[in-house]
Amino acid sequence: MSDQEKGLPIENETDAGDTQLDLNDVVAVGKALDEERERAEQYLANWQRSQADMINFKKRTEHERLELFDYASAELIKEILPVIDDLERALSNVPCETIDDTWVDGVGLIYRKLMGVLQSRGLTRIECEGEDFDPNLHEAVMCVDGDEGKVVEELQRGYRFRDRVIRPSMCKVGKSS
Repeated sequence: MSDQEKGLPIENETDAGDTQLDLNDVVAVGKALDEERERAEQYLANWQRSQADMINFKKRTEHERLELFDYASAELIKEILPVIDDLERALSNVPCETIDDTWVDGVGLIYRKLMGVLQSRGLTRIECEGEDFDPNLHEAVMCVDGDEGKVVEELQRGYRFRDRVIRPSMCKVGKSS
């Protein structure tokens, strides 16, 4: 009596069926693995994008913070400039009989210290006498006889703070007769 007649499964047929089932499982697992790999790559790409966005955000906020600091500093210096103008006028109009007094030297020292501090923070004077008139740096208050388009006289000093003009020079500009 054969195995088939006894009702027992034939080994060859079972092996073939299991092999077929195993291949289907392998294909299914391969597809699932590919899908998971794609999701993992997408998660990685999203994470990298988020990380780049965070780095850009940090750079942008740091840049904005520095700009805000510069703006606040420039506003403070603008308010101090009239005091500097007054000190310069006072020092240039000291009477001859008091020029050797120690208090005059003290006021001069205070002026130099103040200017030193402001210059170390980025304040610079705008030179204008004898220069070509530049409306970005100079404010023409009068036209007088002189070289055409040249600044003849400075009436009020102009200043820059770092790369920005915070007060243009007020000046007289020459015009040909």
